[in-house]
Parts: sequence; structure tokens; C-alpha cells
Amino acid sequence: MTDSAKENHPSNQMWGGRFAAGPDAIMEAINASISFDKRLYAQDIRGSRAHAAMLAATGIVTDSDAAAIREGLLTVLSEIEGGNFPFRVALEDIHMNVEARLKEIIGEPAGRLHTARSRNDQVATDFRLWVREQCDAAMQGLQALIGALLGQAEAGAGWVMPGFTHLQTAQPVTWGHHMMAYVEMFGRDMSRFADARARMNESPLGAAALAGTSFPIDRHMTAEALGFDRPMANSLDAVSDRDFALEFLSASSICAMHLSRFAEELVIWSSAQFRFVALSDRFSTGSSIMPQKKNPDAAELIRAKIGRILGATVALFTVMKGLPLAYSKDMQEDKEQVFDAADTLMLALAAMEGMVRDMTARVENLERAAASGFSTATDLADWLVRELGLPFREAHHVTGALVALAEAKGCDLPELTLAEMQSAHAGIRQDVYSVLGVHNSVASRQSYGGTAPDQVRAQVVRWRERLGEVQ
Repeated sequence: MTDSAKENHPSNQMWGGRFAAGPDAIMEAINASISFDKRLYAQDIRGSRAHAAMLAATGIVTDSDAAAIREGLLTVLSEIEGGNFPFRVALEDIHMNVEARLKEIIGEPAGRLHTARSRNDQVATDFRLWVREQCDAAMQGLQALIGALLGQAEAGAGWVMPGFTHLQTAQPVTWGHHMMAYVEMFGRDMSRFADARARMNESPLGAAALAGTSFPIDRHMTAEALGFDRPMANSLDAVSDRDFALEFLSASSICAMHLSRFAEELVIWSSAQFRFVALSDRFSTGSSIMPQKKNPDAAELIRAKIGRILGATVALFTVMKGLPLAYSKDMQEDKEQVFDAADTLMLALAAMEGMVRDMTARVENLERAAASGFSTATDLADWLVRELGLPFREAHHVTGALVALAEAKGCDLPELTLAEMQSAHAGIRQDVYSVLGVHNSVASRQSYGGTAPDQVRAQVVRWRERLGEVQ
């Protein structure tokens, strides 16, 4: 084989055996986005219908052409939803695939649809519409999860469990209080998606390639038709901005981190060493070799999902960080990671909601653990301050001495005799024992946001009111 023949042979290693047609096939493969941006078909058709109506209203195209376009687009939509649409890689993307099929259906009027717009503002509009819908979906998923947590919190407002710092027993808290901590976290996640949605709710449509258009278009009309608050004010920014996707990914990453933290606790709590919760069979699996095992696989998988979502966030930041205005082909790489992150987040939210609704707290085990590890030591120190007037540092020292005594005896603080208590400070009285029980401890934490059952119930009511779930 001659050198010339080798250069053009399909198996030339320069191109690889995957691309039999050489560089043309490689260019088609790297340039085409239809394999993933076909997910934007509904948004693309919705945007095109709004654009066609505006072109007619401004006299740029005839009413009859606009009507044919809008009806033809509904046919295309029906074909795609019915699984009968012939997606073609040669047409590169969802926009050209839809427009080519529209021309096959209605003929010459289809060529007027692209008047006064570009694929640049078209894709920016499609993608913004899609991400806006994902913000709505995430908020709905979070609301459902919060509802499940509120149910757990209400049921367990008075159940005592250990509170931890450094994963060491710290002070008694209530089950309901622990559940409400995650309600607050996921509530902030809801607000982040709501904030991002409000900021992204401006329309790029009509910005055209980058400079606007000389046609007398009405961008306010298309913005209103697509549910946007207003058109974007700068055409360069309109086609080059992907902040909306970055904000969605950032909010998703924080939310996934919260899900991962909770999942970690469920993994720990369901272990044989803790036995704080029993997860339902629906969200657990067995072992192929150890018949006794019940693995919290759903929680473990949720715990891992942050990797995908955070990875998508970093990927898009990396794509965007060096791009000059306005549009660059690099921005075609904005979608796949956002699609994957959105799918991953919704799956994780649904799985966590199911686990929370199904899980059963082992109340006796929780209370037994709450009483261990000298968890009421702070209550003893507070009593010394409140009842005997000791400075807190001195009370801390006295309490530490009593903890050391109890530890040496192999008992807990309530099991020390009064004489043993008084060996550390003569002023200690019999009523000190009233603060050493875990139920008394949690009941005393009546400060706003504290763990007392009444405080927990008040927070449940506040959140039900916020979610419109007052019953």
C-alpha cells in the first residue's frame, strides 16, 4: 500500500477505526448535538410557535403562513411524542431537525419561520425554558420530601435521641428536632431554586445571532407568550449567558450535599451498631452471600449522587470560564451535564422521600442511646450556675469531676449518690436529679428553635403553614 493510500484508508489510525468515512465523519460526530438536545423538542416547538405568532402580529409574515407554521409545528410535536419522528444526525441539532420536518409537512412557508432569529437565541431560549421547568420540578420534589420529614417530626416530637458533635454523644435532642433540621436545609434549597428561577425568567428570543435584528419584532410579546417576565436587555448577553444553568447546578449541588449528609446518617442509624432506624424493604437490598444482611443501598447511592451533580457544575464552569462574547461552539457542551444533573437530583429526591416516609424509628434504642455518654452533663453544669450561682467555668470544672467519678465507677451521672455528688461540691442538693433525666433535659430547651417537644411542634405548624398544608 502506498503512503497516499495509507493516508486515505478507512482504518488509518489518525482517525481510528470508529470513523470509516475519515475526517468528515469525525466532524459530524463532534459537531452534532441531536443525540442529547432532542430533549429540548417541546421547548423548541413552543418557542417557534410564539415566534411565528409574533412575526404575524408585526406584519413580518402573513397570517396564513404563520398559521401554517404553527399547525405544522403541532404535527411535528405529535410525531416526536408518538415516537415517529425521524431524527437525523446530518441535521446537527433539534432546531434544524424540527425545521426540516416542518418544511416536509407545510412546504415553502416553513422557510419564513427563521426570520429575525438565529440558532443562538433559539437555543438560549429553549435551554432557559427547560432549566426553568427543572427548577419547578426540584421545588416540587423538595416540597414532597419536606412533607415526609414533617410527618416524622410530628410523630416523634417527644422521642428522645442523642445529639452528636464529632459523632460523639453531646446532648439529648428529640427525633422531631433532628428531622426539622433537615426541613430547614431543604427549605433553603427550595428558596435557592426559587431565586434562580426568578433571575432566569427573562427571554433571549429576538436577540438573534448577537446584535438583535433590523426587523420590527416585538420581543415583549414573545416573552409574555413564553411566560417570561421580560426580554433580556442586551442581545450580546442574551445569547452568551449560561448563568441560569450554572445557578441551577449550584443549587442542585448544595441540595445533593444535604441529601448526602442525611443519607450518611441513615446508613449509620440503620447499622447493627446503632439500630436507630429500620429502613423498609423497598429501599434496601440483600447480600448475595450473607443471608443476614439488609443493606441501605438507596441511601448509599444517594450519598454518591453529589459526585455526579458537583462534577456537572465544575464541568460547566470550566466550559464557560474563558469564553469571549458572544456565542462560541463550546457552549454546545452546556447541556449534557445539566440534563444528567437534573435527572440525578430528581431521582435522589424521590428516593429520599420514599425512605423517609417508610422508615421506622426504633424509639427504645434512641432513648437508651440518648441516656448514655454523660449526655446530661451540660444540664448539670447549667443547674450549678442557675441554682448555686457558680460561674460557668467553675460549674464546668465541677461537672467534669463528677463525669470522671461516674466513668471510674462505670455508671452514668444519674446513678451517682447525693453524697458522691456533694464530694465535688457541698452545695449540690437532691433536686439536681430532676435535670439529669433525658426527658427533662429536652423539655428544658425551650429557647426558640430548641429541641423541646413544644418548640418542635410549633416549627412543624409553621412549616405546614408555609407549604399550605394546614390540616
